[in-house]
Amino acid sequence: MNESNMTETLQDRILQLKEKRNATILAHNYQVPEVQDIADIVGDSLELARAARSVECDVVVFCGVDFMAETACILNPEKTVLLPAEDACCPMASMITADEVRMLRRRFPDAAVVSYVNTTAEVKAESDICCTSSNAIKIVGSLEQEQVIFLPDKNLANYVARFSSKEILPWQGFCFVHDRITTDDVMKVHSAHPDAKLLVHPECRAEVIDLADHIFSTSGMIKHVCSAPDKEFIIGTEIGILHQLERKCPDKKCYPLSSQAVCTNMKRTDLARVCESLELLKPRITVPEEIANRARKAIKRMLAV
Repeated sequence: MNESNMTETLQDRILQLKEKRNATILAHNYQVPEVQDIADIVGDSLELARAARSVECDVVVFCGVDFMAETACILNPEKTVLLPAEDACCPMASMITADEVRMLRRRFPDAAVVSYVNTTAEVKAESDICCTSSNAIKIVGSLEQEQVIFLPDKNLANYVARFSSKEILPWQGFCFVHDRITTDDVMKVHSAHPDAKLLVHPECRAEVIDLADHIFSTSGMIKHVCSAPDKEFIIGTEIGILHQLERKCPDKKCYPLSSQAVCTNMKRTDLARVCESLELLKPRITVPEEIANRARKAIKRMLAV
């Protein structure tokens, strides 16, 4: 059986199992194309968090990384949440622990704690509110406190600080995919495509953001490319998004800012793992009730803003 036939066979089997299990498949914009193609909903962290809360099904199959599946589990304690690639972790989420959050609270007792959704359930449980890259500015602006501990992404924290009069205290975590994009990358791609507009993710370094025409979350990039009059764009985020751009904006030309912008953890999910996950209803993600209850408050507070 050739690769194309094997893909079709797996896709057909996944559709059968999805109906049998009354399942919904959620996939992040950074997933491999064939996984995006079998998903019911493809989006960024905020879109998928909202979807996980609203979907009517018995089983949620989360094609992403661990913290995303945990979030779905926290919001849907009555549903079975599966993470096909159990080894798909987020290195940035591992850069802050619950003990470190408690230490920060002791050090800055009057500060609010804002946790990026790219954190573990334990860290969310120690936080006042969560945020995503698309709503971080709005979330910080909604707080009464004038001092804000923002974790774990220092680049997103510094970007938010540009739009706030509050004192932002950043943790020194980072996304390795976005943090390694450089101004040299920008110059090289701009040289090759001088008429293209540069869109970058707010997890990028400040000097890269300074060169951008627009700063968006992944879904924000897709919406902008589809609606803007411009015809060429340089996309400064993980290259998985290019598949959605080709599907939704086929009349536009989009070039990766860096061909090295690849999240290897996001790429661990494939059709075979999705199929096996639905077959066995494993690996199942669970969160201890005490932690889930506290983390749920921070997530729901975000969704209410």
